[in-house]
Formats: sequence, C-alpha cells, structure tokens
Amino acid sequence: MESRFFNRELSWLEFNYRVLFQGLCKELPLLERLQFLSIVTSNFDEFFQVRVASVKRMLMENPKKVDAGGLTPQTVLSSISARAHQIIKTQQECLMSDILPSLAEKGLVYISPIQYNQQQTEFLQGVFKTEIYPLLTPLRTDVEEFPHIKNLISYVAFLLKPISGIKITSEEFKGSDDLPRIAFVEIPSGLSNIYWLPSSYKKEKQFALLQDIVTEFGTNLFPGFQVEETLLFKVARDADFAVDEDAGTNFINAMEDVLIQRKSSFPVQMTCNRSSDFIQKFLMEKLELENDDVYKVDQIINPGDLMELRDADEYGKLSFDRWEHFYPSDLPEDEPYWNFLKLHDKILHVPYESYEPVVKFLNDAADDPNVLAIKMTLYRTGRDSPIIDALERAAQHGKQVIVLVELKARFDEERNIAWANSLEQAGVTVIYGLVNLKVHAKILMVIRRESDTIRRYVHLATGNYNTKTAKLYSDISLFTTNPQIANDATQFFNLVTGYSTLQNMNCLSMAPVTIKSRLISMINREIERSTPENPGLIIAKMNSFTHKEVILALYKASQFGVKVLLNIRGICMLVPGVPGLSENIKVVSIVDRYLEHSRIFFFQNGGTPELYCSSADWMSRNLDRRIELMFPILDKDCFADVKSILDTYFLDNAKAMELKSDGSWEPIRHSKKSSPFEAQSELYKKYKRLNEKRPKNTEKQFEVRRK
Repeated sequence: MESRFFNRELSWLEFNYRVLFQGLCKELPLLERLQFLSIVTSNFDEFFQVRVASVKRMLMENPKKVDAGGLTPQTVLSSISARAHQIIKTQQECLMSDILPSLAEKGLVYISPIQYNQQQTEFLQGVFKTEIYPLLTPLRTDVEEFPHIKNLISYVAFLLKPISGIKITSEEFKGSDDLPRIAFVEIPSGLSNIYWLPSSYKKEKQFALLQDIVTEFGTNLFPGFQVEETLLFKVARDADFAVDEDAGTNFINAMEDVLIQRKSSFPVQMTCNRSSDFIQKFLMEKLELENDDVYKVDQIINPGDLMELRDADEYGKLSFDRWEHFYPSDLPEDEPYWNFLKLHDKILHVPYESYEPVVKFLNDAADDPNVLAIKMTLYRTGRDSPIIDALERAAQHGKQVIVLVELKARFDEERNIAWANSLEQAGVTVIYGLVNLKVHAKILMVIRRESDTIRRYVHLATGNYNTKTAKLYSDISLFTTNPQIANDATQFFNLVTGYSTLQNMNCLSMAPVTIKSRLISMINREIERSTPENPGLIIAKMNSFTHKEVILALYKASQFGVKVLLNIRGICMLVPGVPGLSENIKVVSIVDRYLEHSRIFFFQNGGTPELYCSSADWMSRNLDRRIELMFPILDKDCFADVKSILDTYFLDNAKAMELKSDGSWEPIRHSKKSSPFEAQSELYKKYKRLNEKRPKNTEKQFEVRRK
C-alpha cells in the first residue's frame, strides 16, 4: 500500500517550485518575475538552515529512523538534493536566458566583467578604489585555524600565484606545494548591489554588480600576486537551535547565546558559481560538505541583489499595477471606533483593506483617558513599529500595559529582544513567553471605563501585528466586544501571564489544550450529520497541513462521504484523491502577488454552519507545541463576509494549482467556455467597489480667486 502521508520536506520543495512557477510565467511583469525568483532563493536559504539541518542532525543521531512516509533521513536528504538541484537549475536558466535578456530589451542591461569596455573599466576601478576597497578584508586560508565563513554572507575566493620576477622574502608568504594560496573576501553588505555604468546609449541603463566588481578588481588586494582563479560563494549554516528553557531569569542571555551559536554552527549547504572547480573542492573539504550539498549557479548567486532595479522602473511598467490598501468603507476615519464596535463586530481583510484601523485602534486606546489597560501578544512586529510606539505612549500615560513578547520567533529573536527592552524602559510589563511553548496567538484587548460599565474591546487575528507585512500578506482579523469572547480573552491573558489553569472557554479554543480536540470533534460531527442526500462539507484554508491525527480524521470523513476542500499554500502531507481513502478530498494552492497567510475553517454542521479563523495551521508544532487561538465568526454579516472570502479561493482558475495523489501539482485552467477567475484580483475589485461606495465629503469648498 502506498504511504498515506507525503514527506514534509519534499512537499515544501514543491511549494517552492510553485513560487518559481510564477517567475516562469511570461504574462507577469519582468520585475515581478524577478521578485519570485529572489523569493525562491530566500526560501531555500531558510529551508537549508532549518529543515535540511534538522534532517542532517537526525541522520547523525538516528540514521534508521523513518518518517510518516517510511523514508529514512538519508533517503530524504538524497531526494531533497535531487529536487532542489532541479529547481535551482530551472531558476538560473530563467534568470540568465529569459529575465536578464528581456530586461535588456527594456533598457536595463546587465554588463558582466567580460563585457566591460575601457570607459567602464576605468569608471569601476575608481568606484572600487574609493567606495569598496576600504571595506574589504582579505582572509588567508593557509593558517592554523581556518577563517570563519559567516552564515548566508557572499564571499569571493581568490587562488593566488606570485608574479614572476617578484621575490617574496618573508617565509610567511612563500606558501608551499601542499597549501594553495587561497584567500577570500566578504562582499560588504552595506553597499548598493547595483552600480550604474556610463553609457553612450541614451535608451539604455547599463549596470554592474557589486559581486562582479569585487571579483574583477580584487587583484588590488594582493600586491605581488596574480589571481589565477576566483569563486563566488555563500554558505548556509545550521540555524535549528532551541534555547535552554530552564534559563529562568537569564532567558534573554540564553536567547542571545542561541544567536551566537547560529553564526558559527556547522555548514549545511554551499551555493557558488562555476568559475573554479579547484577552489570549490578546497572549500568543500574545509567545510566538510558533500557533492549533494553544493549548488552551482551561472553567475549571480543572490537574485535578490537585482531587486534594486525597481528604483530604475520610473513609470512602473515592469512591475504590477499599484493596488491600493482601502480604508474600510464602514469604519469612521475621524473618530475612535468605540461607539461603532459596541454595536457591530468588524472583519478586517488585509492587504486589500488598510492595516491603519489596527494602528488607529491602539493609538486611540493609548490617548483615551477612559482606557484603563491594554493587553496583547507580539510575535513579529517589524522595524520602526507604530504598534510599539503606541504601547510605550500608553504606558507613559499611566495605563496598565501588559505585552507578551515571544523571543523565540525564529530569525526575529534579536529584534524582539530590543523591542522587549524598549517596552520595559517605557513602563510596559513585559512577559517573555512560556517555558517550552512559543506564544503564536495574535490577540489584543483594550479595557475601557464607560458610563455604564467596564467594556472590553478585543482584536483577534490570523497574522502578526506587523504594519510592513500587512501590506504583503493576506490575513483576516476580527474586532469585537462580544462579552463571551471578551471573557475568554481575559482568561487567556490570566493563563499566559500568571498561574491560572485553563478554564472552560465559551468561544475561543487554545492550543495546545483544545484546538486539536475541537477540530477533530467537529470533523467527527460532520461525519455523524452527513447523509448521502446531504453530504457533510468541510472547507479549510491555511499555510501548511502536516498534523497526522487531523489528516487521519479527514481520511475517515472522506470515507463516510464528507466533501473536503482544502486550500494549502505551502506544505501538505495529506494525500488526496486516493480511492477508498481520500477520494472526496481536493487540495488546491494559490501563489500570487500577495502571500496567502489567513487560516479559515468552515464546517457545514448539518445545516447550522460554523466558521472559524485561527493563528494556527494544522501542524504538530502549532497544535501541540505552541500557544495558539482559534476564534469563531459569530456576527451574521461578518460570517457572510468571511465565507465569501473563503469561497473565492476555490473559484480560482488562473493562479490555482491542484495537488494530485502522486505528489505533483497541476495548474487549474479555465475552459474555453469559462472566463479566467483570479481570486486575488477579484478580491481587490470587491474592496475597490466598496471604497467607491464610501460616502464622500460633500462639504462645499470655496475657491479663492487669486490675481
């Protein structure tokens, strides 16, 4: 019998191919295609640091252990390498043979070192001497302790040979036959990656890359030597570290130790160009990397370096048309939301709608003398966050401000430590997460004194309190004053900040205690209420789906005739469409201009439907090892709004792809009789229409006549 589960890592690789698929799409603007290619690289960087490092560690510790699909660590690593090499090869062919030539046709021309003319060479020599050379530090390799290669930093390696006729007097520099003279230089990260070249062609903008300039003029770093070969490379290191949860009051110090370890951990993967097999093999030996760990590219090892070309796209012809982030048509702009939210729940759907209402809600709370307290969780907040500013101001105004900052948010640990220190200095009470559990829930509660009562305003979300990603990620959030939800929110904060145990909640479900059991219970309820005449229906949208218990529950539902529709952006370990197991389950995925991030779950419930949103994907880490929240959509209008959003994703026949039982993904395309339907585009049009219906300011304006 075939496995009932796809391998997690191999499923992720297919997600990254779906990202690449957008870069291959010639209908998209060129810089957007380039953006997707750069996302492929950044995705791979994290994947190798975390997931591949984890599998390699498992191979060392327990090589015979098999995963849910029956694969050993060595089999998984070999499969990862084979597929990742295919994807990177396709990415590079697209970049070098399609994107760059197409950009050149549009007047943005990449000039490689072999193409530099005399004028360009002289210009770049001047740039190198004045702007780049002072920042470079060549590191010798024929020393007792091999120089440390930083994680995900680009380097140029140089194979050197003494210039004939120049006598080397110092024994230190003579070298030997056994030790080649190889030095490498870190490419400075604080400089521009693109340098515009002088050109006699008015319709062209020619540019060189920083990596090429350092490579071409690096000879200046080694007087008395000539450069025989060079190699551009970067190394990904293991970043899958866990902090010592028993660090107690020294938890921040323990977290900082993890950041230090990450910088010097064992190498997992190397990306390099094809210019020197000798240097490549030398580095592989020193870094203890195998052939499968090395990924060769044609020339440009970081496609993201080219994204500075956006600055040259003066009229935006090479990018997507700008989409606005509309202020919600039913929310007041010039007054606080207190009176509105007393009467209505409100759904906010970013980035189609602006994130400004969340920022305004917090700012109003910080400045309102009737607000007594603000409580919230912070997982990833972004730089220069107005959320942090509002919380600090609220504390300075004498309000009680309680913030749970999750320091274990991978790759944001350093930033979160800084935010936590800043908040504490402003008078905010900061809680540093919970032992052994990441707090991934997204919740904000404002407690306000009003004429008749103390009222609690609650905001719950599927995405982080991050104003930057709210312009790029599709997320759902709910504003409500529902007393039952407010009571549950109060219980939640008492639990995560104090010693209270979880009491029965009326509306909210919390992982790792009740979300999983609640989901499985609702799946089983769907089975019980399903009939051949009225089969059950489950519709769910999330980022990734790997939880075996929930997968098995859905297999059972499928076998009892329940129809299951899943929209999974990333990893999916469930195998759909298998007769007798999952023939009633359909899995689709959408990768488009916005990152799909919302989690929405619908259960038909025998004609009394229920709808939930959550911070949690259906993954073991979310349901078993994190603090997460799942919240119901109770307001009738909000229910209709969220259900409409969910349904829209299953109508897509332009960007959607369907998962097949063999693990492949097949594009869903409209027939000749139907029109193309692109979910994100249709959602944007919907919010644009709502904005156009928004009452305009009709107050008469008097024009002053001027001489």
